[in-house]
Amino acid sequence: MPVQCTADCGKKAILKRPKTGDALCKDCFYFAFETEIHFTIVKGKLFKKGDYVAIGASGGKDSTVLAYIMKTLNQKYNYGLKLVLLSIDEGITGYRDDSLETVKRNRDQYGIPLKILSYDDLYGWTMDKIVSQVGLKNNCTFCGVFRRQALDRGAMQLEVDKIVTGHNADDIAETVIMNILRGDIARLQRCTAITTGSEGAIPRCKPFKYTYEKEIVMYAYFKKLDYFSTECIYSPNAYRGYARSYIKEVEKIRPSAIIDIIHSGEQLNVKEQVKSRMPTQGTCKECGYISSQDICKACVMLAGLNKGLPQLGIGKSSKHKKPLQIILDEKTAEENGTVVNARELAGKILGSYTEPIPS
Repeated sequence: MPVQCTADCGKKAILKRPKTGDALCKDCFYFAFETEIHFTIVKGKLFKKGDYVAIGASGGKDSTVLAYIMKTLNQKYNYGLKLVLLSIDEGITGYRDDSLETVKRNRDQYGIPLKILSYDDLYGWTMDKIVSQVGLKNNCTFCGVFRRQALDRGAMQLEVDKIVTGHNADDIAETVIMNILRGDIARLQRCTAITTGSEGAIPRCKPFKYTYEKEIVMYAYFKKLDYFSTECIYSPNAYRGYARSYIKEVEKIRPSAIIDIIHSGEQLNVKEQVKSRMPTQGTCKECGYISSQDICKACVMLAGLNKGLPQLGIGKSSKHKKPLQIILDEKTAEENGTVVNARELAGKILGSYTEPIPS
């Protein structure tokens, strides 16, 4: 027997919402999906009338649905926003070049202007070149650092008021789990914030904060939206993938787990002494862009690539607080073997004795 739509519209249900378990027809699903995102935008006070908003566009399902939703809600609820698509070309042959063709089609389909910035133009490196230097172990770290700054650079060039990204509930829950696994408790509240950016940074907003990835896929499918679905060829070994797999397993048992994890991060009360460990926002002395250190990680990593020291800047380090040339000189000395580890030095001294050391 056909299942009726639980919204009492009289139509047959064609899907079951992963988020609520409701059986809905297409039209009722569209209404529920769009209304919830509108509510998130209004409650979070993400925009004000007249804002110039850049939509981070990759051509994937999240950013494609985001572009469509932003255009739809802007018209439906009269937000009064000026929209622009902002894409970053990381320089990944067979992946990003293909996905950017999707973005260009979205530009034409939605009538939203598009700006594309490339790693090659900004940094003189493409991800293909970076991977040839660093391999597949830390490549996602480079891409993440460069991409975040590239979005800021593009937004500043466009002189927008806000950036919106397609980060969904699954992404945010994964970030919460990753921070817990790293012991980075101080970042839990910030990673669940719907808007980030302060002290001169262009705010970044997440309209999909409470939107399940599965529902974004369903919306794109039923709306027949044009998006690129191939996974990045360099991401299979990404640390985030392990957090994603864990959450998917938990979700099978408890569908509300994703939202529950987000609420846990939101409601966590972090001690002031823990908050004080969080670096304050400032600007990089080298490039002038937003940074929580004197020298931003992008500049440190870029300098390492240019000097043939690709591991420079990988992981947490207090080296960011030193002048960049000193960092490079120290790293070069380490690579050349001219810096002797204290433990190795002690071993050499003790090993030089032929008789027991007097007590």
